[in-house]
Amino acid sequence: MLTDERKRHILHVLDRDGMVSVQSLCSDMSTSSSTVRRDLADLEDEGLLERIHGGAKRRGGLRDEPTVRVKANQNTNAKSAIAQAAVAAVSAGDLIFLDAGTTTAHLVPLLHDVPDITVVTPGVDNASLLADHNIRSIMLGGQLKPTTKAVIGAEAAQQLQRFRFNIAFIGTNGIHPDYGVTTPDPEEAAIKRLAIDHSVDTFILADHSKFDQASFSQIVGLRANTIITTDIETLGSPYNECRNIVDSLHSPTVRQQ
Repeated sequence: MLTDERKRHILHVLDRDGMVSVQSLCSDMSTSSSTVRRDLADLEDEGLLERIHGGAKRRGGLRDEPTVRVKANQNTNAKSAIAQAAVAAVSAGDLIFLDAGTTTAHLVPLLHDVPDITVVTPGVDNASLLADHNIRSIMLGGQLKPTTKAVIGAEAAQQLQRFRFNIAFIGTNGIHPDYGVTTPDPEEAAIKRLAIDHSVDTFILADHSKFDQASFSQIVGLRANTIITTDIETLGSPYNECRNIVDSLHSPTVRQQ
């Protein structure tokens, strides 16, 4: 395979999966690891990717967003720990907004044991999981966003206006000390903000990889709601000074700050 062909293949895999390993590229292209690493270095110099240990990831832009398929296999242990902490805030009879996303998805099996709850979600995958666990649920209708499997747009917002919640569990793409809690899509951010406005308590669920990241559209400010995360000791200042950031590994029972 010629150099240009190899590079096109690498970029194709990154567009599809978000990241790629040197080992898989060697297998795909029947070439040596030294050749692959040289190609990755060239593409990084061109600003087309970012090298990481053992491979590369697509260089992130403010409007870039990994697919559900990519995110589902990332930081699964952290997402599980976050869900375990978050469910402690749920009480019998609660009305809950459950955001679309792979972190919020980890909450669904745990909600099965809480009696008499009703869950409203814009997430296609989460709605399916809720049905699998026989949890009373309502799925918002509207425009479906392919990458996140989330329903967005005016129809979803109009329906959401009619609801009030005890708790909202919100996912995010980035948390930054200057730019707050963000997501790439302004329409998806609008749905999240509306759910927050209509909830008594809100919990932002985000593993440590979301910190120091910023996307195009702000959902809320950094200190607006309780953030449940993992490995908070690795985040450093200014996050360790924020009383609304809770480490799920060390705070199994989470309450609004």
